[in-house]
Amino acid sequence: MTQGLDFYRAAGYLRRDRLLRPDRFEALAEHFERKLAALPDGQRPEHMDVPHFTDPELFGWLLDPDVLDLVEPIIGPDIALFSSHFICKPSGDGRGVPWHQDAFFWRDSIEPAARAVTVWLAIDPSTRENGCMRVIPGSHLRGAGRYRRSCDEEGVFDQELVPSDVDESSAVDVELERGQCSVHSAMLVHGSPPNRSSARRCGYTMRYMPTTVRFKHERVGHRHQVYLARGVDRAGNVYADPTRAYPELLANR
Repeated sequence: MTQGLDFYRAAGYLRRDRLLRPDRFEALAEHFERKLAALPDGQRPEHMDVPHFTDPELFGWLLDPDVLDLVEPIIGPDIALFSSHFICKPSGDGRGVPWHQDAFFWRDSIEPAARAVTVWLAIDPSTRENGCMRVIPGSHLRGAGRYRRSCDEEGVFDQELVPSDVDESSAVDVELERGQCSVHSAMLVHGSPPNRSSARRCGYTMRYMPTTVRFKHERVGHRHQVYLARGVDRAGNVYADPTRAYPELLANR
């Protein structure tokens, strides 16, 4: 299943058989289960966004050398952590994610947003049946699409690509076993259907950018922060401290 850099450049994504060492992965999976069990009443598990702002222990995985070694050939040796998100679709009523490009949602925070990448680590098996991610190979090369309000009121996002900008006939299901991962470009068109199966589907998305990308701290620093993960800064960015929590950022979102 391991795919190389040439495949990534052409398709906009790749799959890897393993990201973390088995003991490190199991520790993360157990950490997630504790966080899931502690969710406040009424909070959907699909929306466990930016958990690292209040849980510095997650940086043990977000800054793991094996993760950064996967990202470095794609974006270079100077790496910043942009964000992370546990996206957990419960069995039966797990919500879908409409077709989109990540860069559309990040355009007000980083520039150019197109340079960022996402590592998608499967906490659970991710299959066609339980709503795995689907991608349009090569769509990252076609530029920004047009957006409209999502037709799915129960979806994870309220914006989606205009359907005529998405060639669903070429879609590929990115099925992953537990502990496997994928990496995709911020410009890749992707989404996922609802989970109507009896099996939960959870992934941890870890999002990185080269430090040549500018974080718009003056505009969004009150509700978001980035972290220097490897190498040196190249854009004059302001970086947060991974050893402390920032609960005030969640209050401002």
